[in-house]
Amino acid sequence: MSTQDYGRRSAWVTFAAIMLFAVGVVRIISAFSYFGDSNEVNNLTNSLFGDNLWLAGLWDLAIAAVALFAGYSLWGNQPFGRVVAYIWAILVIVQGFLTIQIAAWWSVTMIALAAGVIWGLAKTAEPE
Repeated sequence: MSTQDYGRRSAWVTFAAIMLFAVGVVRIISAFSYFGDSNEVNNLTNSLFGDNLWLAGLWDLAIAAVALFAGYSLWGNQPFGRVVAYIWAILVIVQGFLTIQIAAWWSVTMIALAAGVIWGLAKTAEPE
């Protein structure tokens, strides 16, 4: 049985990577509900994209792709993943404040998760 050294990853970086994976999957599911003009979606007529749910679905797919890429990169201890994760968190926080009047609980939850990712990355030193 061989042992391989995968490098040490901080628990906070692991937390950030798992949160990015989880949010990426949820955003993909959310995008499909936007594409299907689902009745489960909140009324977004006063949002940034208006009542065009197709654009909201594309936005969610873009956020999901960035989140999954950043999570994968963080999982492999790659420093570029930190940069992408910071950019993702900033985008999610801005979107959360833009939609807080429309979907308050969703927005507050996403802002808190993005802040947790920023906290986790800022708390740990960069890999060597």
